[in-house]
Amino acid sequence: MSEANSLGLDVSRETLERLQTYEALLKKWNPAINLVSKTTLNDAWSRHFKDSAQIFELAPTDAKHWVDLGSGGGFPGMVIAIIAAEKAPDMKVTLVESDQRKATFLRTVARETGVTTEVIAKRIEETDPQGADVVSARALTSLAGLFEFAERHLSPKGTAIFLKGATHQQEISDALAKWRFDVQKSVSRTDPNAVILTVGGLARV
Repeated sequence: MSEANSLGLDVSRETLERLQTYEALLKKWNPAINLVSKTTLNDAWSRHFKDSAQIFELAPTDAKHWVDLGSGGGFPGMVIAIIAAEKAPDMKVTLVESDQRKATFLRTVARETGVTTEVIAKRIEETDPQGADVVSARALTSLAGLFEFAERHLSPKGTAIFLKGATHQQEISDALAKWRFDVQKSVSRTDPNAVILTVGGLARV
């Protein structure tokens, strides 16, 4: 369990076992449907699980509905759902993933780990507005593009949490052409060049 204990959050043995079940399924399914880059598979705990887990504590503690956009292999959304099962059991977690094979994988992980989460197998822009307290995304599109999605699915007072790489400052500058927003930057625990952007007060200019 030593690898699991490096998650960066204080979680129960049951949560760690669920994440390890998830990791085993990821390695089993990845050759067939390319959920993550195969070069990261042997370091999945740090590159994907820990990277995703770090955003959980940035969300408002009273959030009731968390929507992850473009979930892919489940990062960060499925990791959030597993942690929330212990830390925020009343919070609903919804994963939006248009690829039917990846959506099937996500439902399999939910079933095998015993975690309740909704998987919506539609394009983000075709999914009914979710009115979420939190929306998240990782490696999906530009910040300006993410704001388009967030505007559709976030409640008026909601919070957006996006994992971003080294170009984040340019993306913020580009987004300011069309949007006004409050943003806080947190340095990633897994990549010194990456940040987590916590965004509130999102509105069109």
